[in-house]
Amino acid sequence: MKKTASKVTSLFEPAILWPAVAGSFKKLDPRHQIKNPVMFVVFVGSLLTTGVWVHALLGQGEAGAGFILAVTLWLWFTIIFANFAESMAEGRGKAQAESLRKARKDTPAKKLNKPDDRGGGYTGISATALQSGDVVLVEQGDYIPMDGEVIEGVASVDESAITGESAPVIRESGGDRSSVTGGTRVLSDWLVVKITANPGESFLDHMIAMVEGARRQKTPNEVALSILLTVFTIIFLLVTVTLLPFSIFSVAAAGKGTVITVTALVALLVCLIPTTIGGLLPAIGIAGMDRMIQANVIATSGRAVEAAGDVDVLLLDKTGTVTLGNRQAVAFMPTKGVSIETLADTAQLSSLSDETPEGRSIVVLAKRYGIRERQTQEMGAHFIPFSAQTRMSGVDLGTNRQIRKGSVDAIESYVKKAGGIFPDDLKSAIETISKGGGTPLVVAENQRVLGVIQLKDIIKGGIRERFAELRRMGIKTVMITGDNPLTAAAIAAEAGMDDFLAQATPETKLKLIRDMQTGGRLVAMTGDGTNDAPALAQADVAVAMNTGTQAAKEAGNMVDLDSNPTKLIEVVKIGKQLLITRGALTTFSIANDVSKYFAIIPAAFAGTYPALRALNVMHLTTPQSAILSAVIFNALIIILLIPLSLFGIPYRPLPANRLLRDNLLIYGLGGFVAPFVGIKMIDMLLAALHWV
Repeated sequence: MKKTASKVTSLFEPAILWPAVAGSFKKLDPRHQIKNPVMFVVFVGSLLTTGVWVHALLGQGEAGAGFILAVTLWLWFTIIFANFAESMAEGRGKAQAESLRKARKDTPAKKLNKPDDRGGGYTGISATALQSGDVVLVEQGDYIPMDGEVIEGVASVDESAITGESAPVIRESGGDRSSVTGGTRVLSDWLVVKITANPGESFLDHMIAMVEGARRQKTPNEVALSILLTVFTIIFLLVTVTLLPFSIFSVAAAGKGTVITVTALVALLVCLIPTTIGGLLPAIGIAGMDRMIQANVIATSGRAVEAAGDVDVLLLDKTGTVTLGNRQAVAFMPTKGVSIETLADTAQLSSLSDETPEGRSIVVLAKRYGIRERQTQEMGAHFIPFSAQTRMSGVDLGTNRQIRKGSVDAIESYVKKAGGIFPDDLKSAIETISKGGGTPLVVAENQRVLGVIQLKDIIKGGIRERFAELRRMGIKTVMITGDNPLTAAAIAAEAGMDDFLAQATPETKLKLIRDMQTGGRLVAMTGDGTNDAPALAQADVAVAMNTGTQAAKEAGNMVDLDSNPTKLIEVVKIGKQLLITRGALTTFSIANDVSKYFAIIPAAFAGTYPALRALNVMHLTTPQSAILSAVIFNALIIILLIPLSLFGIPYRPLPANRLLRDNLLIYGLGGFVAPFVGIKMIDMLLAALHWV
């Protein structure tokens, strides 16, 4: 049962809001501002108008000191609001990091004196003194001091501090569940762990750093967009700079009119450059990674989050992803002359000591035929465990009753060696099971074959609908399995997958991914084993399970703390949401700038060219009111769009042309219309208050 994790859901949560307000002013440091060229121009413009205002106070201003001060303050607000958006995004991440940091403990560690001998005693040291390669003993009630690999033992571990999952998990040596995380607690038994990280380099340390955004770098798309915005800014800067001498020349040549003011030019520049998206761009990127941690996925880079939005092929393991993870017995098929009750009774006897999920399901299925209580001790039962050599298991009841259950080939060989025959009518049943994607287990008593048990991979509920949704998104789904092609084809068809890779090995997985990438596809994959590491390293988006091996986690660029392979579908949606949000706000910002031309340009040049008053289509009260209204709107729109940049635009699985059309209609047309409405309303308010 999953307990409520410490998630940040409220936008204006006080613990985030007030630090973000303080951070807005701290980010006024020019060393920070210069990292964002668009906002740096606004920063320099604010300094310039501040100087002009001081000059006006001395009685030598180009305009009234009150008007210049109003414009200056709103320019500073524009920068502060942009800083606030970034601080809010960072604050949400830091709140998540704080809950993770609580799991990091400076615990005492039991370092083994002889790494290869648990009986050689241990030395108690601080976890911070451990180095990669040290071997420690962790017993019941102890906290695991540092990330590592289990090299001996099996134990249940409480990982709720990391994953929010209250149910304990099993960690053991020699499998794909051998990785342990520092700060988790052993609930039962003991483990011998080989440390794989140095202090400050643990998985938890990396998670905290990534969530806080300390190591976040701009993604390629962000870099490209930043370059585009910088180019726009430079163009408008050059245009604006040339307007002052042009205005001076025009007034001198005509002998009338007034020269455009520096305050108006700065306001014009700030309103024309893409300040909206420039101010929100850092917040959008940080919020994308924050949405990943909200889904309990740690992205080791912003590039991975972004790439998830462009993925067009998903590779998913069959077991645990497409299916429930364990085959279940669903039917008994007796051979001619054998009753189904006899087969069920014999099959259950052969499975009583079988603790595998398949064995337990056979026992449960037999109960439908009224077979329940067993006194195996009174029967003198001697159970034969399954082995890879014999490929069968069973039970001996005395000396004259031997029951065996196993693969078709193994039981056929066993029966013929005992002098029996393998019935022809059973072969058709076996073929039917195999074609349907099931696994046949044959049951025999002494030299006689009684029938076959049908084992079937149970497809997860709703998985077919999820794959259909991915298909509508234009994403191809490929199932990876070690099963034979016949079984794989049946399961893929039942689950509604587009393709499958049967009898998969690490080499075939790697080759499949490379072939797809050569064809221009972006590939996402999930995995948890060491044998998945090469393919995870090759995939564009690689989600490693937190329960998996260290090799898998190091090869992936995301780690799912819930270890839920189907999370890959959610990861893709979050990536697409990030790209759509960034694209929509860019469209809105550029459309905004077009509308502001009609407010700023007529007002700024009306004194030089009175004829431009004809372009005052919004009928703004005065030139000063028009300039101030545009600047105020330019600042307020940033603060109004912060929720959208942090929470993102909901993604809908629609064709690309439909998404583009909706984006242009809502955010393109909306961005064009909004300034006309907003600037006019602000102008009316300023006029009503007699502030201009």
